[in-house]
Amino acid sequence: MKDPLARSLSRLAVATLCVALAACGARESAEPPPRPAPTVEVQPDVQAASWAAPGLITAPESTPLSFRQAGLILRRHVGLGDTVRAGQVLAEQDAGPWRQNLASAQAQQRAARAALDVAERQWRRDQAQGREGLIAQAQAEQTRGQLAQARAQDEQAGQALARARDQVAYTRLTVEHDGVIVAEQAMAGQNVAAGQPVYTLAWGDGLEAVVDLPARRMAGIVPGRVAEVEAVALPGVRLSAQVREVARAADPATLGFRVKLRLDAADPALRPGMTATVRFLEPEAAQVRYTLPATALFHQGDRPAVWVVDADGVLATQRVKVAAYGADTVTLSGGLRTGQIVLAQGVHTVVEGQRIEAVPYRARPAAPTEAGQ
Repeated sequence: MKDPLARSLSRLAVATLCVALAACGARESAEPPPRPAPTVEVQPDVQAASWAAPGLITAPESTPLSFRQAGLILRRHVGLGDTVRAGQVLAEQDAGPWRQNLASAQAQQRAARAALDVAERQWRRDQAQGREGLIAQAQAEQTRGQLAQARAQDEQAGQALARARDQVAYTRLTVEHDGVIVAEQAMAGQNVAAGQPVYTLAWGDGLEAVVDLPARRMAGIVPGRVAEVEAVALPGVRLSAQVREVARAADPATLGFRVKLRLDAADPALRPGMTATVRFLEPEAAQVRYTLPATALFHQGDRPAVWVVDADGVLATQRVKVAAYGADTVTLSGGLRTGQIVLAQGVHTVVEGQRIEAVPYRARPAAPTEAGQ
């Protein structure tokens, strides 16, 4: 018969063994935690510009606005940068002299109308008396001539009255299109000649960039050429554009060739008249590219691919298109989009659907050369 102490120790050992076995089973059944793995965020490469030139943001159409007749500008209703609507009055001339002409034309027209009435009544009387033989035929012909002259004078007076009314209306400068005032060439109190610009109106759908290029830069500048436009007032905001029109001859004053570029999508803060920098891109630089560590790339058969990490840390295969290989990098031109997270190392040690813990990738510093040691 065993000693009681020995029996107690035996029971304790058995219990301890059971607890240890249970703990082992629990650990074996629990899912292993995600392993840390280096990742990078996909960002587009900075597009290389071949060269840049100063430009100006404009509307597709630009029209000088002027009075149709000479006169003194009494008042202006809009200024530089104002948005205007079709039919809006922009400025007014002194209409006093033209109103006097209108009053004179109205009086002449009334006199001509009265003379025409008298001539018509006289013609009707002479016509009736001529049929009865009471007057000579020559007198009837004379009366008919006087009637024709009165009708001509009445028509001339009516045309003069219409011109006088137009002259009064022309003292108000109106606009035919919705647009923006981008230049002022005359001020209130200034006498202007007929046709002398008072404002310049920019109008049309969308916005453009205009640049004057020297002859040495014109090689390859054709409609459809890709460029970037960055307004000085909006630093860092680069808008894609395409060449729309190229001047066939240089401006005699500047000796530059005028090039117009249509903006693909204008920023709401962009306004006509803003200065800008126009960067003309090389054709191959127009495509968005992404440069990643070379260790992020692997192959599925003969197709290059990378591991993309979703918001839950789960890996998924994404096939890509390789544009160029570097010493430690690879440049991709398709298959990814900006902001995606990609596994940077260990691509051959993971499987589809595996969960990882993303940590920032740190590139290894380059090994020192013998000259630098």
